[in-house]
Amino acid sequence: QVQLVESGGGLVQAGGSLRLSCAASGRTFSSYAMGWFRQAPGKERELLAAINWSGDNTFYADSVKGRFTISRDNAKNTVYLQMNSLKPEDTAVYYCAARRTIRVVTTGDYDYWGQGTQVTVSS
Repeated sequence: QVQLVESGGGLVQAGGSLRLSCAASGRTFSSYAMGWFRQAPGKERELLAAINWSGDNTFYADSVKGRFTISRDNAKNTVYLQMNSLKPEDTAVYYCAARRTIRVVTTGDYDYWGQGTQVTVSS
């Protein structure tokens, strides 16, 4: 069992940056692949980025490639999402998720989810 808590969301102007953090409980964080998702009102949940257990394999959706960066610090039980060049269409609730596997997971098939953090990008 792992519990996930996101932080770092907020209001930012278009073109600005935010860094989201997701802190995980437990002593086996390095056993988990991690992902960042978002869901805007009236839209389906979207996988944005994913990272494997060691951090040397990542995946990005086309919508964020080149603007967002996923990383992890296993010593701190934390995964990050650095978001640059934000656009109004990035406005959504952002979630982190975990799955106990060594590989990167590029689907929505995760076992544990955080409660989400709101990101609002003003134009």
